[in-house]
Amino acid sequence: MLDVLREEKQLEDDACAVLGASDDKNCTYSKGYTRQALYACKTCCSKTVRAAVCLACSFHCHEGHELVELYTKRHFRCDCGNSKFAEKQCNLDASKDPLNTENQYNHNFDGLYCICKRPYPDPEDTVDDVMLQCVICEDWYHSLHLENERGMPADGAYDEMICAGCMKRNEFLWNYASKYAVFSTTGTSSGEKPVETVDVVGVTTGCTMPQNKMLLKGSCFWSEGWRSALCTCEVCKKIYQENSIMFLLDPTDSVHAYEEAGKVNSQESRYEKGMKALATLGRVEQLTAIEEYNNMKERLKQYLQKFAENKKVVREEDIKEFFSEMESKKRPKVVVPTYCR
Repeated sequence: MLDVLREEKQLEDDACAVLGASDDKNCTYSKGYTRQALYACKTCCSKTVRAAVCLACSFHCHEGHELVELYTKRHFRCDCGNSKFAEKQCNLDASKDPLNTENQYNHNFDGLYCICKRPYPDPEDTVDDVMLQCVICEDWYHSLHLENERGMPADGAYDEMICAGCMKRNEFLWNYASKYAVFSTTGTSSGEKPVETVDVVGVTTGCTMPQNKMLLKGSCFWSEGWRSALCTCEVCKKIYQENSIMFLLDPTDSVHAYEEAGKVNSQESRYEKGMKALATLGRVEQLTAIEEYNNMKERLKQYLQKFAENKKVVREEDIKEFFSEMESKKRPKVVVPTYCR
């Protein structure tokens, strides 16, 4: 039972990481440009058109369509029903501009990722590899394609990652790497030692950018709180603006902040409820609960199989219907007598 509850908690955490405080009933368009879970509909858009819809629209406007899950993107407004979708209208919000001019698109919207521009999961890839998201370009990269000879830090030993391409475009960030980067615990090479360099920005009055710049290439892994160390003097702010990375100074921009926002409004988790319920059961009741759970699990898998085969979204009403049918077929409770005459 504890294993079941732990697995349930992991599923809840995963859902929170992707959906945050997302609303599954109302389109996010009226909220403007915001970080949110997004889906590219390949059924409605041609191969040359890049667009994405919010969670609610994926349910109410694109049910049964071929959707590409994009995880989350910052500063994005729902495209559903605008000019990118030709004649198709949004079922939740018809008052939308023809285009969202501030939306940024990349090859992820085509269902392709990394510098290798392959789908995920890749049907032709036999190597089991993890995918990591760059916090600047927000593309996803295979760990083998990070162009990082120093290797990856151990799981959980870093907070965020910036890909090799973004580090090259923002080389000044290597100044901060000398203090806030996380490297592989398996050892480092001689080329990783910090080197003193002359930096014009660094000599500006009031600038707090570190002066020990690391002359490295490739991706960079960062420790928790590294963004708060970024200098906010006027010269540095100009650099952020010119490179379109002002969002690094926004404490609400990170995926971690997005996940925490989703937890704020959440009620007691099923894990917590399950642990409380489990504590009240006797051994016989626990065995009965395990048996009933396994029975429900098998029947639910069979019930959901038809949705997977037809690429149909599972709605709240469908789940209620399933449990309603289970309740009607529930076996009568057997009361074990505690004494005999």
